[in-house]
Amino acid sequence: MKTFDTKSILVKKSKIDETLARPGRSGKTLLEPFRSFALENKLPFSILEDTAVSNDAEVHMQEGDLWFCLQGRARFVCGGKLVEPQYRLNTDGSINKNELYASGIIGGTEFSLEVGDWLWIPAGKSHQHGAEATARLMIIKIPLSV
Repeated sequence: MKTFDTKSILVKKSKIDETLARPGRSGKTLLEPFRSFALENKLPFSILEDTAVSNDAEVHMQEGDLWFCLQGRARFVCGGKLVEPQYRLNTDGSINKNELYASGIIGGTEFSLEVGDWLWIPAGKSHQHGAEATARLMIIKIPLSV
C-alpha cells in the first residue's frame, strides 16, 4: 500500500494556473510542471489531461480516486464488469495484484464531468474515462487506510 509524506505542502494557485495555461495534446497526459512538482513532493494527486482519448478501464484494489473537473468535459463509466481483465505489472516486472486493467467495461453507470464537478470512485470499483475534446482533471488518490 502507498504511504504519503507527512510534511505539509502548500500548493499555490499560480502552480495550478501555470499547468492549465499549457496547450492541450492528444492522449492521456499528466501535466507539467505540476507532474514534477507532485512527484518531488510525494503528493497523492496530480492534474491529468484527456484529449480525444478513451483510456483503459481499470480497478484499483487499495485506493479510491477522487476526480475534480478543472477544464472541459470528461466522460466516465463506473461499475460494471471489466472485459478480459489483466493485472498491471510493477516496474520490476512482477505482477501488481492491486491494479487491474481492461479494454472496456460491460454495463456500469455513465457520468459526464464538467467544470466544477466531483466524482468519487471507491477502491475496488471498475471505471474508465476519456474525452472527445480536452478535459483537465485533478485526481486525488485516497488509500483504503484513510
